[in-house]
Order: sequence, then structure tokens, then C-alpha cells
Amino acid sequence: MTELTILSDEELVKKFISGDSRCIDLLIERHHQRIYSFIFLMVRQRDLAEDIFQDVFVKVIHSLKSGKYAENGRFTSWVMRIAHNLIIDHFRKQKNQQMVSNDQHSFDLFNNARFSDQTIEDQMVHDQLISEVAALVEMLPESQKEVIRLRHYFGLSFKEIAEETNVSINTALGRMRYALINMRKMMEEKNMSLTI
Repeated sequence: MTELTILSDEELVKKFISGDSRCIDLLIERHHQRIYSFIFLMVRQRDLAEDIFQDVFVKVIHSLKSGKYAENGRFTSWVMRIAHNLIIDHFRKQKNQQMVSNDQHSFDLFNNARFSDQTIEDQMVHDQLISEVAALVEMLPESQKEVIRLRHYFGLSFKEIAEETNVSINTALGRMRYALINMRKMMEEKNMSLTI
């Protein structure tokens, strides 16, 4: 096992796909803290975070074995995307379970002023803002889009982003700066305002 610890993530992935099951254990151990922390920050429940973490690596193992992993040198980003998608799936299921039905009418049990300070209109405005920001991000060059996603969706530090994208911290910071400048320009061109 000691000789495996010096291998990169990509080398471990290749060896796992070739049949060395020890490699997945090492990958899980290597990235456990970072991925679990990300999940826990999103769901705020230890048991749920552990369940989702396990689901992430079940999906990782299944995807690797079925050849759904495209080798691009970014194993952790790929795993973080899987984690992010499973978290979203969890919240969608949870939201659907909150819907209560009585004969002809369905209503959201928690859509009540007693349970929230936000009105439906506030939520719609918020959802629209999120949608508009996501659309702006999609219009950015790939390198800037990647920095935005890693920083704001996955919560990585600029040091981690630099390591993940194989660039210097200054380059990562520069890409973020240009991404924000480009988004502001696009907003001005489209006469958009992203304030409530």
C-alpha cells in the first residue's frame, strides 16, 4: 500500500479501473475530509452528511467501473460535482415530501408566514436572481467559469483552486477578477440589476 500513496489521483483511478481495489480506498482516504466537509456545510446534519458521502463514493465506484469517468486530471472536481448533484437531489426530494395533499388540493405545508419570513414573491425574485447569475456565469470563458464554480459553488479557497486547476494563486485570482468584470459588463449591456 505504501507504494500506492505516492501515485497521483489519476494513476490511482487507472489502477482501480484495472482491478486494484486498494486504490479506491486510498482515494477515499485522501479526499475524505474535503468532500465530507463540503457536504456537511451544505446539509448541516452529521448523519445526513455521512449518508450522502457514502452515496457519493458508491456513485464514484459505479461510474469508474462502467467507464463513465472522462480522464481530465481533475478527479476531485468530478467527485465534488457528484456530491453537489446528490445534495441537490436530496433537497428536491425533501421539498417534494413537504407537499401535503387533501382530496383535490395540494399545498406546501411549510409555505406559511409562521415558518418563514420570506414571501412567495421574495422566493420567486430570489430564484430569478440565481437563474440570471447562473446564465451570466455560463457566458464566461471556460477558465473564468471554472474559477467561479470552484469558489462559489464548491467553496474552495483560491489556494485550492490554484492546485485544482494547475495554475498559480495569482492566475486564479486574476481569472476571478476578470470573471466579475465580464459579468458586470454583461449586466450593463443587458441593462440588468441583480439587487432586490
